[in-house]
Amino acid sequence: MNNIPNELNGKNILVTGGAGFVGSHIVDRLSSQNNVIVLDNLFTGLLSNLEKSKDRVKFVKGDVLDKALLKDLVPDIDYIFHLAANVGNIRSIKDPYFDMDANIKGTLNLLEACRGSHIKRLVYAGSAACYGEAKYLPIDEDHPLNPESPYAVSKMAAEKYCLVYHKVHGIPTAVVRFFNIYGPRQDTSQYANAIPIFLDKFKNGESITVYGDGEQTRDFIFVGDIVTGNLLAATEPAAVGGIFNIATGKGTSINQLVDSIRKVSGIQGKVTYLPARAGEVKHSRADIKKASKILGYHPQTNLKDGLSLTWKELSK
Repeated sequence: MNNIPNELNGKNILVTGGAGFVGSHIVDRLSSQNNVIVLDNLFTGLLSNLEKSKDRVKFVKGDVLDKALLKDLVPDIDYIFHLAANVGNIRSIKDPYFDMDANIKGTLNLLEACRGSHIKRLVYAGSAACYGEAKYLPIDEDHPLNPESPYAVSKMAAEKYCLVYHKVHGIPTAVVRFFNIYGPRQDTSQYANAIPIFLDKFKNGESITVYGDGEQTRDFIFVGDIVTGNLLAATEPAAVGGIFNIATGKGTSINQLVDSIRKVSGIQGKVTYLPARAGEVKHSRADIKKASKILGYHPQTNLKDGLSLTWKELSK
């Protein structure tokens, strides 16, 4: 899983949101062989996430809403991994204007900074949230887009900008749509996804809350496989102008997830069921054949092993 394409060796790389959960794992993978610049405003990112790479990277505290800063940073960059974003349905419902600024305007600012540059690839971190409730399973990249939260709308709009800037301005962009990511360093606050919240609650002896009957399904993907998907999208020539699901292709119900966490942690835990929340889909499972065929992407970490690695890190 730690293999790095030969093209990503000795290059100048910008990772926006690089002190965040996924961004910091990308930084760790690339920093030993490249000149990596991390751009993060530390709104949700943490410098501690860069502990493994801090001596090998240049950290810039800044925002993708700062046009002048982006214009200074981009000209010397070969590859961009754009992960800076406001993440999550709940936060976006509470403040849709902030969500729009961070996700749409921030992406547009970055794309504008890339005009006239010589970047080899901009990989945009998209989201499966743009699909909305599944019309069919598994969900392929041609599935209708029916976003059901401001977050999903903003991620959809931003990826459209990336594709348009490729068509109109020739910027070599690629979109990777993440499904439900989990792994070490993930946020455990109320805005987090189910796995980090559940693990944290089990660790602290607290009851976990399941919204709905627990039979809703998700495609849980370990962060290491997400990193691999990003690197492949950055280096495969056929990825330019494309959209790729990065997931496992397997659906897991929340009730099954709880059982798996109980086995991994050795803690029985208490579960409370509450009504389903607005803006959340019932079922989600990806079709990853396109990423497999074009990118050579094959997830390596099953749910049991991924949960074990995440639990081990959280329990330190």
